[in-house]
Amino acid sequence: MTFELLLVLAAGLFSIGLFGALSQQSIVMIMMGIELMIGGIIVAAADFRHFLASTGSGQVVIVAAVVAMAVEMAMGFAVTTAIYRARQVDMTDMAEDLKG
Repeated sequence: MTFELLLVLAAGLFSIGLFGALSQQSIVMIMMGIELMIGGIIVAAADFRHFLASTGSGQVVIVAAVVAMAVEMAMGFAVTTAIYRARQVDMTDMAEDLKG
């Protein structure tokens, strides 16, 4: 695969994730959109590292993004589960009532 094709793939993943995160009301679907966006960033970082970097510095960015994905999903699902158990809320519009 070429450099440009992988960047188009990364941009596509990021765009689909951005659309999913902005257009959905379910908390789980929003988190899935964010995961797709981070996946696009990982593909772009790996692409830049493979084709442009001669050192191992790009690996740090990729590992940091994968760790951010894991932490975001773990914390997001924990908060979502806690909110659902307490108030039976699974949509962002209904979570508005949780203020204060």
